[in-house]
Amino acid sequence: MLSALILFNENLKRARDLGGLVAGLGSMTTNVIDFSDIWRAQIVLAVSSLDSLIHDIVRLGMISIAQGERAATEAYLRFDLPLAAVVSATSGIDHETWLGETVRRKLSSRSFQDPDKVADAVRLISAVKLWDEVGRELGMSPTDVKRRVRLIVHRRNQIAHEADLDPTNPGFRWPIDSSMASDSIDFIDSLGRSIFNVIV
Repeated sequence: MLSALILFNENLKRARDLGGLVAGLGSMTTNVIDFSDIWRAQIVLAVSSLDSLIHDIVRLGMISIAQGERAATEAYLRFDLPLAAVVSATSGIDHETWLGETVRRKLSSRSFQDPDKVADAVRLISAVKLWDEVGRELGMSPTDVKRRVRLIVHRRNQIAHEADLDPTNPGFRWPIDSSMASDSIDFIDSLGRSIFNVIV
């Protein structure tokens, strides 16, 4: 599952690199230039990185269970498989192919950003009490961890689905700055690593 963490790190680096772009451009331009959409893009990319991490961990974890390397969970045993996947499995096709592709297809339309949905996904591969353990790793209460995730995801949704427009102030966007973006990325980074640690 280490490949999932490596990809997560690469995705977060892309988000962070946008901040570096702002710093570089800021030193060559006047303060008339508005960099706020770059900070917005950083938050969208950070949340996307977390979503992708959960997808990858679950897919790889389910393959590990099928190969006998991890204990099966109740949610894993209830996971519906199409008959085409069963036929592939019984005809000797490797787990990475038949199960990996089945999991990828079945979960592709789901987003794993909300804490409850993240916990549901993790139950497919682990019986750990996710937010209790992640909270312990981060030195926060489970409630505070979930609240912080929801705030970042809510902001991401405002950006992605509402053009970050403030309905109480028509024609204006919600304020954002570099520290909001970098704090969100840093938290998502710590969160993703903690999720990985408590599952693996």
